[in-house]
Amino acid sequence: MAEVLADLMGVERVSVDSHFFDVVGADSMVMARFCARIRKRADLPSVSIKDIYSYPTIRSLATGLAVAASASALESPAELSADLPPESPPQSPPEAPTEAAPRVGTAGYLLCGVLQTLAFLGYCYLVALVADLGAGWISAGSGLLAVYLRSVLVGGAGLLGMCILPILVKWVLIGRWRPQEIRVWSLAYVRFWIVKTLVRLNPLVLSVGSPLYALYLRALGAKLGRRVAVFSRNVPVCTDLLAIGAGTVIRKESFFLCYRAHSGLIQTGAVSIGRDAFVGEKSVLEINTSMGDEAQLGHSSALHSGQSVPEGEHWHGSPAQRTEVDYLRIARAARSWWRKVVFCILALLKVFFLYVPLGEGAVYLLLRAVPALATSVGAAITGNTSWRFGLTALVLSVVLFAGSVLVGLLIVGVVPRALNIFLEPGKVYPLYGFHYRIHRVISRLSNKKFFTNLFGDSSYIVHYLRGLGYNLSRVEQTGSNFGMEVTHDNPYLSSVGSGTMVADGLSIVNAEFSSTSFSVSRTSIGPRNFLGNSIAYPSGGRTGDNCLLATKVMVPLDGEIREGVGLLGSPSFEIPRSVERDGRFDHLLTGNELPRRLSAKNRYNIRTMGYYLFVRWLHVFLLTSLGVAAIEVPGVFAQLAIAAFFALSLVVSTVYVVLVERVMTAFRALSPSFCSIYDARFWWHERLWKVPEMVYVQTFNGTPFKGLMWRLMGARVGRRLFDDGCYFTERTLVTVGNDCTLNAGSKIQCHSQEDGAFKSDRSTIGAGCTVGVAALVHYGVTMGDGAVLAADSFLMKGEEVPPHARWGGNPAREIRDAATPAVLMLPVRPTRRRTPAWTAAVLIGVVAADLAMLTMGGRGAPVSARQILPLPPTPSVVVSQPAVRAGRQGSDPVAEGPGPRPYAAPQGEQAVRVRAPGSGVGPRAVPDAIRQRNVDQSVLEPKATGPVPGSRSSGTDGSKKNKRRKHSDEKGQRAGKHGQDTGSTRT
Repeated sequence: MAEVLADLMGVERVSVDSHFFDVVGADSMVMARFCARIRKRADLPSVSIKDIYSYPTIRSLATGLAVAASASALESPAELSADLPPESPPQSPPEAPTEAAPRVGTAGYLLCGVLQTLAFLGYCYLVALVADLGAGWISAGSGLLAVYLRSVLVGGAGLLGMCILPILVKWVLIGRWRPQEIRVWSLAYVRFWIVKTLVRLNPLVLSVGSPLYALYLRALGAKLGRRVAVFSRNVPVCTDLLAIGAGTVIRKESFFLCYRAHSGLIQTGAVSIGRDAFVGEKSVLEINTSMGDEAQLGHSSALHSGQSVPEGEHWHGSPAQRTEVDYLRIARAARSWWRKVVFCILALLKVFFLYVPLGEGAVYLLLRAVPALATSVGAAITGNTSWRFGLTALVLSVVLFAGSVLVGLLIVGVVPRALNIFLEPGKVYPLYGFHYRIHRVISRLSNKKFFTNLFGDSSYIVHYLRGLGYNLSRVEQTGSNFGMEVTHDNPYLSSVGSGTMVADGLSIVNAEFSSTSFSVSRTSIGPRNFLGNSIAYPSGGRTGDNCLLATKVMVPLDGEIREGVGLLGSPSFEIPRSVERDGRFDHLLTGNELPRRLSAKNRYNIRTMGYYLFVRWLHVFLLTSLGVAAIEVPGVFAQLAIAAFFALSLVVSTVYVVLVERVMTAFRALSPSFCSIYDARFWWHERLWKVPEMVYVQTFNGTPFKGLMWRLMGARVGRRLFDDGCYFTERTLVTVGNDCTLNAGSKIQCHSQEDGAFKSDRSTIGAGCTVGVAALVHYGVTMGDGAVLAADSFLMKGEEVPPHARWGGNPAREIRDAATPAVLMLPVRPTRRRTPAWTAAVLIGVVAADLAMLTMGGRGAPVSARQILPLPPTPSVVVSQPAVRAGRQGSDPVAEGPGPRPYAAPQGEQAVRVRAPGSGVGPRAVPDAIRQRNVDQSVLEPKATGPVPGSRSSGTDGSKKNKRRKHSDEKGQRAGKHGQDTGSTRT
């Protein structure tokens, strides 16, 4: 090992008693490469980066590894597990082996993109139809009161339709979610994507943290108990697999999606949380995980697939392990059902009678103002329609953009400060009461991303945060005191010490919640600290002066106050505060050199802020031009013009973002850098983080167009990339191989800032790799082909993951499976199977009533819905229930539609596999009665050429036509049979 380290350091020899960082002069990047080289040597034991910090000399490292190896050889896995202390990381339970999914060909890949595009265009036309009919009816009103009332009716009906449509589509296209695997880019995946997209676009997502959001999840099929409080905007998709007990609290930025993408497959699985449980901020619950009653999962923690928190226990870390820390630190208030009812009623009244009419009124005034403005402009410019439209759009865009920025800045600075006088720190308030509404308004108004993005990564962010209410003590200006992503629960209770620098992704947690109460308290970060990316800092964090908090670290809430050290990992452990390499530029932070360089950086940042405002105004101008052109289209083509406006807005925005990115880089790729934060190369990076509007790239999540977007922005991306929501910070430094899978919330970050030093390097993801939910890949990383990085993992800089290896944790290391077999977890309270026919009927009736309300009294006489949308009747498609079940159980779901009977399993083959092979034991073994329920015997029969009795999709072509003719007559009968009919209707 000494020879390997000497070779990396470029010296002849390294003493076995020399400290890696203090004497040898190595840094974390060098030691990461040292670990990678040691792992490649068969004659040496495997070393992780945590071992390096625990044993900082060659002699101590060899001794520690030898002791661990001898203990593993002498004791059984069960004995080792029993002897581990509470804070020791457990071995991850193994997952059922997943065979490589058969790859969808190029034709299927392109077909998926075409179908997703058609679905998007159809949604645009539906919105345009409703908007055109509603605007026409509103404009026909006479008088201000009539316009207001019509705005309430039209806006309310449209909003209600947008809320109900995703629920209706989910029940019609999917029914109930079951544990299954879906091939990416297949026809079954298209259905999954449509439901996922609509569910997340539902306006009810904005009601997170209120009882309305719990009602929305229940309408989607989730099994939620009473008094469940969910504050995370990451909407679960496979909601039928979600069970949350009464009184449970789930904090913001948590992931419990009930699905994951893995090696070209969408895998769905159960997430079960008992009653009175707690899930902390920035935590992840993968599929097939469970938490018992009164269990707790701390902040910045993760349950990997197969993990289960027993009843009453507290766990934290990634992967989670047992702890004694209590994360639910607030007393519950008295229950009051009427407070929830009043909260919901007031929220609905505010939306329907204030927000919706104001929005509709603004659009109405805009529609009235555009022709008048165009006429006035046309009086000065005649004979040139293009110039007239252009000047009209120019005036409107300037007024809208400048007015929004100035008025928004005024509201953000004044309204939260005026409302904060109603909140007293440390006092427990009932949830959903008056004080809770005040807290929500303060939190939402003071966390506007536009202004933190504008002022972040510059000297002016400290003035903005002080204006919000932050206590920043005596500011030691560095020009990069805070990044662009800084959030909080209450800005007036946030304190940051002098000389502290914060990177992107800080979330200051200064509010505590239970299922019936909340309180706010001060959160203080000590002086001369450095906070890395993606950190949740809770109130009562046990860190003091001069600490380095590494990326994705879990801030400790127990033990002594840490000072003068660094903290890494989840759960965190101590590392050196800094090394010689990172302090190479410290002389630039003091003396006469600092004012000169800081002044140059400020001038550069001012230009960057100007570019930021100009780019966004120009974007508004382009969209306004499209809107003005759409408004001017008369007659029967008005609806098509509005639909084209919605569709072209996304296309124009996407092309615009790509052009801005490439122009900013002068169509060149970035180069790896190691420089001071007062170097122009670092300022250029800051500009690339700030100016492009990356939110439009995320609209293509889960589509073939996401890989195309990354290529256009300079990333080296292979074929058939499945990106469900990953983010590249430096696009031109990222290389991704063919058939890779990137999950939601993941990030590939090719840089690191530590105090005054900035480092960047390339990161390479090999072919067929999988990056888990909310995982972070650092700079200088190489993942071999077929490697897997588990959810919420932190793959540190310089790491080399071998091909087909499975790594996980924070910091990530190779995962060794324990001997306990994996069990597929079912919901806590199994419920009886119910057909959603009545739900679909009710929802269809409500949508029809909405459309009828919009069409009544429109432009002229009442028009029927059939005259508005003259489409031929779509024949219903009937598929046998056994075929659907067989498709749901296999890794290759059966495409629905008429045709020959799908493949049936041979006689004697197990049709439904609920548990992994050999998983006869586990915390929730599934009874045979449940496993064999709903398995039709016709599926087990050999494949026949003639009609199959009891199957509505089988038979000759003539019989199929007869069955389709009888479909409408049999519809009512099937709806009343409640789960007895073997047929399943799909439209």
